[in-house]
Amino acid sequence: MKCNVGKTDKVVRMILALVIGALGIYFKSWWGLLAVLPLFTGLISFCPVYTILGLNTCTPKSVQ
Repeated sequence: MKCNVGKTDKVVRMILALVIGALGIYFKSWWGLLAVLPLFTGLISFCPVYTILGLNTCTPKSVQ
């Protein structure tokens, strides 16, 4: 799996996961489990949907 989630995208995903999880707990809803998806993709820096759509927010590593 190649990195296709950049730093800014990771931060947005983590914040989104926290908000979704908190709302799920607040409203006592199973919908809060959806927070796992952005959390997991942010942690591993890979999003399968980005691969399908051909997107990549990761910056290229510098060549030495």
